[in-house]
Formats: sequence, C-alpha cells, structure tokens
Amino acid sequence: MTYTLPSLPQKTTSDVRNALLCQQEIALIDVREEHPFAQAHPLFAANLPAGKLEIEVYTRIPRRSTAIVVYDDGEGLAEPAARTLQRLGYTDVALLAGGLQGWRDAGGEIFIDVNVPSKSFGELVEAERHTPSLPAQEVKALIDRKADVVVLDARRFDEYQTMSIPTGISVPGAELVLRARALAPRPETQIIVNCAGRTRSIIGTQSLINAGLPNPVAALRNGTIGWLLAGQELERGASRRFSTQPTPDTHEQRAIAAQGARQVADRAGVKRARAEHLHAFSLQADRTTYLVDVRTPEEFSLGHIPGFRNTPGGQLVQETDHTAPVRGARLVLADDDGVRANMSASWLAQMGWDVWVVDGLQPADFSATGAAPQQVADLQEPAQWITPAQLADRLKQENAGDTAVLDITSSINYTLRHIPGAWFVLRSQLEQALQTIPKARHYVLTCGSSLLAQYAAADVARITGAHVQILEGGTQTWVAQGLPLEHGETRLASPRIDRYRRPYEGTDSPREAMQAYLDWEFGLVEQLGRDGTHGFRVI
Repeated sequence: MTYTLPSLPQKTTSDVRNALLCQQEIALIDVREEHPFAQAHPLFAANLPAGKLEIEVYTRIPRRSTAIVVYDDGEGLAEPAARTLQRLGYTDVALLAGGLQGWRDAGGEIFIDVNVPSKSFGELVEAERHTPSLPAQEVKALIDRKADVVVLDARRFDEYQTMSIPTGISVPGAELVLRARALAPRPETQIIVNCAGRTRSIIGTQSLINAGLPNPVAALRNGTIGWLLAGQELERGASRRFSTQPTPDTHEQRAIAAQGARQVADRAGVKRARAEHLHAFSLQADRTTYLVDVRTPEEFSLGHIPGFRNTPGGQLVQETDHTAPVRGARLVLADDDGVRANMSASWLAQMGWDVWVVDGLQPADFSATGAAPQQVADLQEPAQWITPAQLADRLKQENAGDTAVLDITSSINYTLRHIPGAWFVLRSQLEQALQTIPKARHYVLTCGSSLLAQYAAADVARITGAHVQILEGGTQTWVAQGLPLEHGETRLASPRIDRYRRPYEGTDSPREAMQAYLDWEFGLVEQLGRDGTHGFRVI
C-alpha cells in the first residue's frame, strides 16, 4: 500500500500582503540559495536555504506556531522544505501559491540584492531628512591637507580590514554615538561616516545628528564604491579601532551619549522593558520575541543576560531580515551603557518593528558567559564517525576513488582550504551533485565542524546505497592536526550559488557593477512606494 502525503496548504500573495499590512506575524521564507534569492524576491522575504533548515530555523524562527510561508522559483525546493519544517515541529506552514512567479503574476513588487528592507529604509531616511554627505574627492582633499577631520567606518571590523578609507577608524554601527565624542572631542572637528555603499553611512550619520552631537557630520557619499569610482586608492589591512580604555572624560561622554540616545528612542516610540517583562514575554505562546544583546561579541562573551543572543547593533539594523525573519515579531534589545540599545531600537521602531529596550539592568544580570548555545534539530539516524587520522590513512592506502569526500561547507570556505580530493557539494543540490561525482564504495562527509554534514548523511546513504561516515570535528580538526590541504575550485559538484557576491565587498568588482548597484539604491524609495507594505516612518 502506497502512502500519499497530504497536500500542503497554500497562501496567496494577497494573504501575505494583508498579513504584512495588518502587522500580523508572518515569516515569508525563500528556501533557495543566497545568489538566486538576491536576483529576485519580495521585500520582506527572508533567505533560509533548504539545506540549512535543521541548524538555523530554531534560532531564526523560535516560535513553532509561527505562520510560515515557503516559496522557491520552480526549483522544487519549497515543498520538501515545508515538510521538513513540519517534521521539525512547525504547525502553521504553507506554500506561497505559484511560488515567486505567482507573486509576480499577482503584481507583487520584486526586489534584488540582500538586506533590502534596511537598504530601502536608509534611502528613505536620506530622502526625508536630507542627510548631509560629501563626495569622495572633497573628503580626500580634507585628508590630504590634514584638515581637522575624522573618518569613522561604520561597517564590521572584518569588512573594514578588507578595504578602508585612508586614516579611517573602525567604529561599527551602534558604537558611533557611544564613541564619537572620544574620537572627535573638539566640536569643530568634521566627522565623516563611511560604509561600503550608502546605507550604513546614512544611518550612522543621521544617528550622530539625531543624538545631538555638536560636530559637523556628513556621510561619505556612496562609500568605498564612490571612492573607487572617483579613481582614489583604498587601504587594505588597516587595524585602527575605537579604544575601550577609559579616560577622565569617558564617564561624562557616556552620560551625555546615553541621554541623547534615550531621547531619540523616546521620539521613535521605543517601549521600555524590565526583568518582569522578559518573564511575561517568555510565557506568550502567540508572540515571537527576539532577545538581542547589541554590544560587541567580545563583551557578550564576557557576560550577557541568559537567553539573549548577540547581534551588534549596527549589524542588527543592517541585517534585520537575517536576525528576525518573522515580520511583526517583538524585538527586545539590551546593552550595559544605555546608548547602543536605544539607538538601534530607534531605527528598528522607525522600520515598523515592535521594539523594546531593557532598563534597570545590573552587572549581576549579565551572568551567562561564552557564546549563546545553538539549538539544532535532532538527528533522525545516528551518525557513523571517522577520525581525521583514519581518513588520511584510508585515502593513502585505498585505490583512488574508493572513498569520496563530500564537503558540505560554504563555497568560500571550500576554496580557501579543503581536504585533497574533496568535492564541494551544496546540501540543497545533493542529488544533482551525486550524479556528477564518480560512484564510490565509501562516502565521508565534512564541513567546517561537521555539524551540517551530519544531516546530509542519511540522504547520501539513501541515494547511493553506500557506506557513509562523518568526519569527527570536521575540516577544522583536519586543519588543526596539520593534515594536507588543497585550495581553489578543484572539484565543484555543485554551482557556487550559496553566496551572492556583493558589488561593494571588494576592490575588483567591475566599475559598471558598482555603478549599477548605486543606481539600484537610488531607485529603492520608488520601489517602496509601489510595494506599499513597508510601514516605515522617519522621525
């Protein structure tokens, strides 16, 4: 007797739009890889690739009764992903009727690139507040003549190290209001805020203005892209960072920053929470609450409130769709200074989120240490393991092709380093990949830590009928034991579609691509108007 799975419910484009307009909780999930996602998606779609559901979804969609709508663009990923979500305990899972094409056919607006809600909001802020900016040539002239100017880079430190404006100092996002007075103590000092493109420099500049900083402040117009398009050189490998060492003026500067940040948060309608609210929120079965510590990862590791996860404030505002894919959810922010949470919350409130900041925190509240635990799905079948030393011996002694090593890591990690002879495989493309890999008697799966590899083992065994093992500790343990490595695109069994190459993340993008990216950003406000679901307001 053949058992037929019941059909999955469907929700229309109109259903999703109505939920967004009514500010109901909904997670519109695109289960394709990041590159195809970046080519076309609805405004509030969140990218959660089908191959990573077991290790990401419990953190990103914490409430199991959340209304989830899953789609692809005809690749056949959506229905299996929806059934996986049901198996993982989610009770309100539906397919988007017609998938992405159905959204198009119903007149839904289509956006490109990633982190689009934040980027489009940044453009709206500039349009409504006329955020001041200076062109690259003018900023370079200020630097060259050693004018009284400070350049603050609002990106993550790793992005800053890749390429930066000469003399620029790394002060990521929400750190700006907290640190700017120490970095530019003279009110006459011109402050320039930059990022790679436009969004974080606009938000950073407007944050300093909103918080009442006395200095003249301007964004570097079009960021490092604008700098390169002006024919100017960037630095690489810079390491200038804001100082965390206290000075005689630190206490007063922080107090002034905290007062300004609180006033901005109040204007934006940020709500206030205390410890008793956190307990009440945890008991609400019909609401999703994200608990976010917006300080630096180093501070978070040294001590944080139990149950909170770490996303630095600037990153949270820039990548809200990643941290909180459930639109309409509640966000609760915490820090230990009264600045970073309030400034981050002020922007999130303007972006239409129900956002709270925790008040009255004491040092004893930050009792948890280390990284927040990662909640992953239980394995359906027990894994069989092989140590790096055992695998190395087997690969030496066996005939070539007897054992196939499948690396389920990101394509970036694979090209940086992998086990000699290993194949790059996307879990979402597993069946197609195995058709291109010569059939072997044994398969060994790995990734960075072998966490994701464990979930692919049963599928590889089912497809191949062969013996399947998992590498203990993953490739990082192989590396730590000093075993041989390969580099580059030596064996790609899957296309490199797991990551979208941003036109602003390196210095080798074609000028046409960088200019096209800027032109796209300039058009986002008009797209927001056509879409009509954003709910943004600018104070």
